Amino acid sequence: MAKLPIVRERLIDEFGPHPYSLPPGGFSAVGEPDRVVETHCCFCGQQCGIKLKVKDEKIVGFEPWEEFPFNQGKLCPKGVKRYMQDEHPDRLKTPLVRAEGRGFSPIGWSEAFDRVAQALRRVQEAHGPDSVAVLGGASLTNEKAYLVGKFARVVLGTANVDYNGRLCMVSAAAASKKVLGIDRAANPWSDIPKAEVILIAGANVAECAPITTDYLWRARENGAKIIVLDPRMTPIARTADLYIPVRSGGDIGVFNGMLHVMLERGWIDRSFIAEHTTGFSELERVLAKYTPEYAGKIAGIPPKLIIRAAELWGPAKSSFLLHARGIEHHSKGVDNCIAAIHLCVATGRIGKEGSGYAMITGQGNGQGGREQGQKCDQLPGARDIENPEHRKHIASVWGIDEKTLPGKGISAMEIFEAIHAGKIKGLFSLCFNPMVSLPNQGFIREALEKLEFFGAVDFFMSETTRHADILLPGSLMEEDTGTTTNVEGRVILHKKVVDPPGEARQDWRILCGLAERLGQGEKFRYGSPQEIFEELRVASKGGIADYAGITYEKIEKNHGVFWPCPSEDHPGTPRLYEGGIFGHADKKAHFQPVEWRPAAEEPDEEYPIVLTTGRVVAHYLSGNQTRRIGGLVRQTPDPYCEMHPRLAQKLGVSDGEPVEVESRRGSLVVRAMIVNTIRPDTVFVPYHWPDERAANRCTIPALDPVSKIPEYKICAVRVRRASDQTDARGLRPKSREGAR
Repeated sequence: MAKLPIVRERLIDEFGPHPYSLPPGGFSAVGEPDRVVETHCCFCGQQCGIKLKVKDEKIVGFEPWEEFPFNQGKLCPKGVKRYMQDEHPDRLKTPLVRAEGRGFSPIGWSEAFDRVAQALRRVQEAHGPDSVAVLGGASLTNEKAYLVGKFARVVLGTANVDYNGRLCMVSAAAASKKVLGIDRAANPWSDIPKAEVILIAGANVAECAPITTDYLWRARENGAKIIVLDPRMTPIARTADLYIPVRSGGDIGVFNGMLHVMLERGWIDRSFIAEHTTGFSELERVLAKYTPEYAGKIAGIPPKLIIRAAELWGPAKSSFLLHARGIEHHSKGVDNCIAAIHLCVATGRIGKEGSGYAMITGQGNGQGGREQGQKCDQLPGARDIENPEHRKHIASVWGIDEKTLPGKGISAMEIFEAIHAGKIKGLFSLCFNPMVSLPNQGFIREALEKLEFFGAVDFFMSETTRHADILLPGSLMEEDTGTTTNVEGRVILHKKVVDPPGEARQDWRILCGLAERLGQGEKFRYGSPQEIFEELRVASKGGIADYAGITYEKIEKNHGVFWPCPSEDHPGTPRLYEGGIFGHADKKAHFQPVEWRPAAEEPDEEYPIVLTTGRVVAHYLSGNQTRRIGGLVRQTPDPYCEMHPRLAQKLGVSDGEPVEVESRRGSLVVRAMIVNTIRPDTVFVPYHWPDERAANRCTIPALDPVSKIPEYKICAVRVRRASDQTDARGLRPKSREGAR
């Protein structure tokens, strides 16, 4: 049973999170660094270039890497502070075993490997191979993600492997594959400043992808018009040419309504549609009813906004569509993305310089993390696990009988449902914190408490790994070498800057050590991440995400290489779909008519307000890293409830006053932030905090039927003033400023 071994407060006191602000040696001069290493930020999918300064084998600061083309030296607040993690006193430095009533005790690696291997064997011998699930992370390098999938399927023989990227881009990925045939941004970011019109749908660019803002400003300087679609007037929306305050869940109304107007006015490319697409006549029939009036009711906006958006987008010579979680985190997220992509394909403005489409990746390796096999329905190279030829290829690379390769497994949220159902009894995870990141926090906690065994790898103790039986100390990005694939589809190289602290090990070494203990060591005989990458190249060859022509040397020489890159003499593919050639077997784009449908939970008399959740600029995902960096904690120390003055007046709430946000699943108490930049029927709570401050105490575990992404962007809540005795901040971390 994976309940906490001691009370939470004692675990926090020992393992954090503790905000920490001093780099090694403090902020006083430490002399010239011993070396400066060109590498990349560990946080979001932009994967900005950065130079890390090393003194006495400690990272003591950073310098801008102006030569790296994506960010040209620019960094966001997280990038500037990212180096503060390496010498953090909360770092895990030795394997830990739970000690009931005492917390966790250190043990050696040999004993830790033995315990994990014995526990996994015990569970599978009693309940079958699929009774153990493996959860990976979308911030792992491509090499590690590849090994997670191989470890789960070859060593454990389980079908149930998935990753936390399931909570990020999978709706966009599924939509892109359905319409365009390939799951990747269609264009490099250098195309954005060349567009005449840019539509940003459900993307808080300034806070969640700050460097992308620079590309948008450059487009503005070139005369571009910007349309922003969001329930909140985010920073980028405040300077937009057209802001559309869509009701959460109403996006299809806007997209279908725009295309309806464009059809009426002749703003589509009939010749491109006839030559390069299928399914348009059926789409036309569906769009007939999406008049601006009908579509406006769905979207909760005046019809004139839809008409104006069509007038900007329709006749433009070039255009660029960007979207993110705002339209993806829905039980109809795939359909939302499909409807948006139609706007690009119907105008023929895709696969061209200055015209295209991109989803904004949220997680560090959100793109590459799903291409290499740690997603429950994919094999390396973005291959289909149910395709016989794809299975044969990967089985041959791995040296196994194809019949022993497990089939399609279940997704991250479904794994926790299966734990409740008694089908999954053991869990092994790497860098995934579902106690903060998955919806309905109480349900997740109960699932963890039902497990017969829970083993984990992480570099900090998270709210989830507090429940572990064995916790193995892993490595930060800068403590290992490996590739990631950024938001554009550019494969880049992270260089090892320093060694992991204490007895902590690189994650790939941990997986190889466990494979040895579980009798499959001969298939995991790697001497370096580069050796893993060489096998990955072979595994991906001929797949959609073909890395066969990418080498470490080629990446360094070219500041990254865009896949697909099928051979070493191939330059890579920065722009997909050029010449109207798409990724399907017939080389055409496939229109997929979609209709609007309600969210899984709409507001009603009992719960009359929409809750939507998201990120803030100072924090990253579940906050397991950023809630330990003092400067970021000071910037945004706590979550809050953003609400419109009209709603605040109706509720009798003042700015800064504690309010309780309650859904049918749970509640939290936070301080009200009264702003004019949100719809009056909606409240917003950022999700980076745990326990009593977790927004996911309220969210609903409804899933998109295709992508299996949870519906984080809309559920029904009620909001009221909290009692004066309620501490709106919940359990606050203690500070370790200056501790070593």
